[in-house]
Amino acid sequence: MLMQAARRLFAHYVEYHRHGPLMLRYFSIVGLLFFPAYYLLRLGKVEPVYDDLALRLFDAAICGVLFLRRWWPQRLRRCYLPYSYVALILTLPATFVFTALKNGGGTVAVGNTLMAAFLVILLSDWRNMAVILTSGFGLAVGAYLLFDPDPRMPVDYVARLPILAAVVLGGSLFKDALERATAEKVRSAYASLAASIAHEMRSPLAQVRHSLEGVQKMLPAPGELSPLAQLGSSELEVLYRHVAQGEQAIQRGLQAISMTLDEVNAKPLDPSTFSYPSAAEVVHKAVDEYSYGDEAARERIRVHVVDDFQFRGEETAFLFVMFNLIKNALFYVSQYRGTRVDISVGSHEVKVRDSGPGIAPEVLANLFEPFRSVGKNGGTGLGLAYCRRVMRAFGGEIRCESVVGQFTEFTLHFPPIGEAEREEHRTKVLAAAHEALTGKRLLLVEDDAAQRVTTRHKLRPLGLQVDEAADGQRALDMLARHPYDLVLLDLHMPVLDGYQVAQRVRQGQVPANRYVRIIAHTSEPVHVARVKTQRAGMDGFISKPCAQVPLAQALQRAIQRRPVSVASQPMAGRRLLLADDSAFNRRAVAAYLREAGGTVVEVEHGAAVLEQLATSGDFDAVLMDLNMPGLDGLETARQVRASGQPWARVPIVALTAHSDAAAIDGARLVGMDGFLIKPVEVSMLYDALVALLAGTRPVPRPEMLPTPAAAPEAEGPLLNEARLASYRRLGLLDELLGDYLPEIARLVDVLAVAVQAHEAEQASDALHSLLGMSGEAGALALYQRVRGIYVPVLEQRRWPEGDSWVAELRQLALRTEQALREYGARAAPEDAPSART
Repeated sequence: MLMQAARRLFAHYVEYHRHGPLMLRYFSIVGLLFFPAYYLLRLGKVEPVYDDLALRLFDAAICGVLFLRRWWPQRLRRCYLPYSYVALILTLPATFVFTALKNGGGTVAVGNTLMAAFLVILLSDWRNMAVILTSGFGLAVGAYLLFDPDPRMPVDYVARLPILAAVVLGGSLFKDALERATAEKVRSAYASLAASIAHEMRSPLAQVRHSLEGVQKMLPAPGELSPLAQLGSSELEVLYRHVAQGEQAIQRGLQAISMTLDEVNAKPLDPSTFSYPSAAEVVHKAVDEYSYGDEAARERIRVHVVDDFQFRGEETAFLFVMFNLIKNALFYVSQYRGTRVDISVGSHEVKVRDSGPGIAPEVLANLFEPFRSVGKNGGTGLGLAYCRRVMRAFGGEIRCESVVGQFTEFTLHFPPIGEAEREEHRTKVLAAAHEALTGKRLLLVEDDAAQRVTTRHKLRPLGLQVDEAADGQRALDMLARHPYDLVLLDLHMPVLDGYQVAQRVRQGQVPANRYVRIIAHTSEPVHVARVKTQRAGMDGFISKPCAQVPLAQALQRAIQRRPVSVASQPMAGRRLLLADDSAFNRRAVAAYLREAGGTVVEVEHGAAVLEQLATSGDFDAVLMDLNMPGLDGLETARQVRASGQPWARVPIVALTAHSDAAAIDGARLVGMDGFLIKPVEVSMLYDALVALLAGTRPVPRPEMLPTPAAAPEAEGPLLNEARLASYRRLGLLDELLGDYLPEIARLVDVLAVAVQAHEAEQASDALHSLLGMSGEAGALALYQRVRGIYVPVLEQRRWPEGDSWVAELRQLALRTEQALREYGARAAPEDAPSART
């Protein structure tokens, strides 16, 4: 019982110092210095009865150990608070009462005792204060009676003990009152902060609700047969706008929280993030993107650009300044129906003027102080305080003029930016972009010839090789012929618009450029363009019209925002099991995995997979072809999962040439975790493995995978040069030419004989092998043609009519062989370049 009471008592002491032992640290410094220093001050004066030098040095040593806490061994730091507890008892009440008794009391002794009691009051809660003082006093009296040869209690000292008790009681009450007042101030500040955040979040959340209600209206009622896929383009546009508005509202809410917390913590802006945006562009963006309560509120705002100017600052911070001023200007619209808001840009100033109720003169003086709010419930005034801090960080200032009943005008003044400073910034940005982009190949897709000329001029200093396409179809044709690093894509074009082009690229219709970086060039509202371009698989967007500097920065960000790359060694330390009955197919995938740092074990069939797992089950993942002789991939995966062994949950990735829903469902049912289409694209390979090894196990839905490519009406490029370039980098090109080409020719002969003999199973096996071989070999046209035949055969048992297709396939294989040999001859004398796959 006594131990439990002691633990509860000490728990209050720990709670008292929960936010850090700062007061104890200050006490240790004072004790370390003043215990010996106070002794030295007495030298030359009347000698005390008791020479307490040893005791003072002992107390200084105790405080010194307390001061050295940061250098204590880690295992001893948990003893810091118990040690400090004992230190307070010994150095304060015990020391000062003992010396007072030894010196026969007196006024000085009484004063020292009161000081010790006062320090104990500051350094502990009232419960432990009583225990520390009582223990210290008792220890001092006991030591005095035990060790003094002639102990006598000083009458004057004892007589003043009631004064000591009154001081202790009064000090404790005063401290309690002070702590209660401080707690009330903190509670009030937290309440104001919470109210401010709630106030700032109310509008964004209302906008999110409005957007969700709009989406709900577009959805079919439960049980109706009208699927979403039948929505027209106008309905889809409405849905996208609702989603974009909801996302924008969430973003504004998060910015409101960040602004509030930054202001509370006085977090400074980072000047290294400053750029030189256009004041007019940012003002228009703020007016366009502000979350209005209704359309009528938007119509109350007018923007007047007298003369545009650039300022040095952060666009996002200035946007939020504008949002705050617009919100304040529109706050009284419900009460003052005739309120109008005029925003003017000119002479290095932005002015926001409203015809609302105005602000009283006595309020203006403190308008920008934190936690000041005028006539508004639920706000704290942090918005205007934040505005002032941002403007001062920009080197400018914000001021307010107002006449009650007439107007309120906020003026944002920016310091002029010299031409030399702007040019230095422009040169620095273009130099960084040139370093990242030089030598890269960009396809400019734009149906407006004048726009193409202007954009090409902006791109000229960046060292890019620029090709042009006047519409979406021509863009796809060029993407099918050449590998590109970047595509600058207009979204609104005839024939095929930008979204359709991006969709077909990402679906694999131009395999050499499936993962090319696509940057949209659009005049759509920013928040709508952000949602739609992300959904379309693009890597960024820029608004029309766009100046040279932001265009260069957008392209640089896109090219540097790489997916998982070989340079990062994503498979370092990983042990991978690769199963495929074709050694040729295994060769390329294994090379990619080893280049990424992985250790690869290759096997030919499912039985070998089970054997490897049983004898050495420490594999991080298994990549397995579905169609293997004997034990195929599906049956192998089923046995792995049913084995009950520690390796039963190893991640398994299916490798297959067909991607119908049945195949995917079959893979899911037997417990496979991923699904990759042959020929395997290295970026997708790395992405899938990294995701699985990180603990996420997505089995792609059928709509996530490219649909089987039909036989093209017009033949595209013969070769996938991006894949061939990767083989050059890996040092596999010569091996490919030496091994793959004879094997492709042999498989075509096997296929012809099987078709002639009506051996469907043998012909299907030959097609399967030829599909994998041509895909891995970078024989793009041949691969697409074989795939267009094989997938219907595999999934529907539907063969092409007649037998002329075999002769056509043979001719295509011969032309492919010639093209591959010509590519090898061109590549032989060159150094292997960096390539994307």
